Amino acid sequence: MVVLLDDVGFGAASTFGGPIHTPTLEQLAERGLRYNRFHTTALCSPTRASLLTGRDPHVANVGAVINSSNAYEGYQGILRPETASVAELLRSAGYGTALFGKWHLVPDWEASPIGPFDRWPRGQGFEKFYGFLGGETDQFEPTLYQDTTAIRRPPGANYHLTEDLAEQAERWIRLQNSLAPGRPFFLYFAPGATHAPLQVPEPWISRYRGAFKQGWDALREETFRRQKALGVIPAAARLTARHEGIPAWDSLGPDEQIVAARMMETFAGFLSHTDSQVGRIVDTLQTLGLFDNTLFIYLVGDNGGEGAAGADGSINYLGALQGMQEPLSRQLDQLDAIGGPDSFALYPAGWAWATNTPFQWVKQIASHLGGTRTPMVVSWPRRIQDHGGLRSQFSHVNDIAPTILDAVGLTLPETVSGARQLPMDGASLLPSFTDPEAPEHKHTQYFEVHGHRSIYHEGWMASARHSMLPWDVGLPVAPTPFADDVWELYHLEQDFSQSEDLAQARPDKLRSLQALFHSEAERVGILPLRNALAVRGGAPLPSLRGDRQHFTYYEGAIAIPESGAPGMLNRSWELAAELVVASDPGGPPRGVIATLGGSGSGWSLYLDAEGRPVFEYRVFEAASIRIAGKHSLLPGEHRITLGFDYDGGGYGQGGLFTLKPDDESPGQQRTPATPPGFFSIDETFDIGVDTGSPAGSYPADSPAGYHLTGARIERVTIELR
Repeated sequence: MVVLLDDVGFGAASTFGGPIHTPTLEQLAERGLRYNRFHTTALCSPTRASLLTGRDPHVANVGAVINSSNAYEGYQGILRPETASVAELLRSAGYGTALFGKWHLVPDWEASPIGPFDRWPRGQGFEKFYGFLGGETDQFEPTLYQDTTAIRRPPGANYHLTEDLAEQAERWIRLQNSLAPGRPFFLYFAPGATHAPLQVPEPWISRYRGAFKQGWDALREETFRRQKALGVIPAAARLTARHEGIPAWDSLGPDEQIVAARMMETFAGFLSHTDSQVGRIVDTLQTLGLFDNTLFIYLVGDNGGEGAAGADGSINYLGALQGMQEPLSRQLDQLDAIGGPDSFALYPAGWAWATNTPFQWVKQIASHLGGTRTPMVVSWPRRIQDHGGLRSQFSHVNDIAPTILDAVGLTLPETVSGARQLPMDGASLLPSFTDPEAPEHKHTQYFEVHGHRSIYHEGWMASARHSMLPWDVGLPVAPTPFADDVWELYHLEQDFSQSEDLAQARPDKLRSLQALFHSEAERVGILPLRNALAVRGGAPLPSLRGDRQHFTYYEGAIAIPESGAPGMLNRSWELAAELVVASDPGGPPRGVIATLGGSGSGWSLYLDAEGRPVFEYRVFEAASIRIAGKHSLLPGEHRITLGFDYDGGGYGQGGLFTLKPDDESPGQQRTPATPPGFFSIDETFDIGVDTGSPAGSYPADSPAGYHLTGARIERVTIELR
């Protein structure tokens, strides 16, 4: 079993000295091993590709997050058949295989209901998939898939996705054990937690009320002391300094501190809640007598803490990423909503930095350990006898697949499904399970994300951070010369936290490591270096929408990713919906006609409880409008038009919406802003129903999805102008 959490720094969990209680992780560590020099790629999709294939991310062709892939080799986001997943290898060897949770390895143009499904979990060796495809999803109203089909989340109040995923995993384990008790299985549990949006049942937030009023500077000091007391960092380790882009806690005003503390309380509750759900699966394994012979690998983060919401954090962070940061007054008004279904929050970058104690930097900064080093705990009672042991061999996420194969006695076949396999870049950690002094198997490991890069070799690390700051992700990025980047040098064998730059003192060592990085970059095919975020427009990939200006959809067209829906942003457009209301509808027709996005940002054209056309449009915290028709739709044919006249003058400008049902006089309303780039990264475009979180304020008694009833959609056309 492999557990992979999302966006959790080295110093977050109590198991590694952090302030957040993780009793399941602690229990596993007490019966197994802690690894304090384990590394990821610093970013989500590359880490997941490397984890599953055992190859370096660029070798697997996933050198960037899927949403910012481009046509250059190594960054296309298209898993290569020459890098078969460990799930496929185990499935072929007779294992049951299942993934519950996040995938984030499907190219945008293949993420629709028409596939192809080769790079969905079912095409990569998982017999069972229950979860979501994108980088994040609403935890209360997720965009869910079962195998290759979009589904609604189970009905009922008090739903939370992580709880659902754990319950589904438990059911699957019991089913395996019922029908084929001797059959081994591989279970990959990858919840959306603790990636934004930070959403968790309120009682879990309340557990941490007041726990973070001391601020991030003091929290780092506290965590650092606990880490030394636990022995998860060396006694000689030094605490690194705060970057100038992160404000001192004491420089914040009282209201800013209140909001920031509430966001961190939410993150802490989210992580504790997630660890508790992992505990349910552990309990199931124990109840069935399977735990002692289960290799249980718990990866506490696919990268370091996330700093993308900047110094202020946000209650609707995808807007903040696009330059639409809400004011403090709005944050205070919504203070009690943070963590709930009406919030899409991400904490300030100061907390990301604090949860990465004792290291520099945060997620996506692959040049420094704050982005790449995350905790790992391994439990296997039948094989591991050094209960509570610590392992400090340098290791990497590409070592997980080779370790699993070694543990079960499999070797990488020469070919898989006719594709000659590339060798794995990782190596087995199995020797360290039984020998704390096992030789360090990995002498060299490169890292590269968005041009941030580093190279580890025999105890040394050379690091070069590229120009972009962590909280600039999602905004237009201009290329900057790589020659301007400043290289740093660290002797990690003597400097655990990467705190003392020796570049000036050892220029010879730095030059040799720079040459080694160049050699590794050449090996994996990423020269000349490029910032994936800065080149994606100039190296486009296929698109489901293509260059079309006219679109026609019919009822049943649902779960279309936003990237494959009509490109309606930063331009004028017109939508026309042709409906037929039943002759005896049994009440007013009601339900969704067309929708895009979700509760955080999006739009919906629907019929309300009286059968009147309504259009709602929400731009994060920046704008929200509602236009309603005057009359209910009577039996017969109807045509509803919705037009948008864009003001122009750049990205994200406002415009005028006009709603005209049949021959009614039109209703009009202006919006002062529109999204510059996107409404969401996981919500979808739907006809006749609203999958995922609701983009409209539907009647309180409406079922989830607010499926259209009492009327039939003949067609919905969209014309871009």
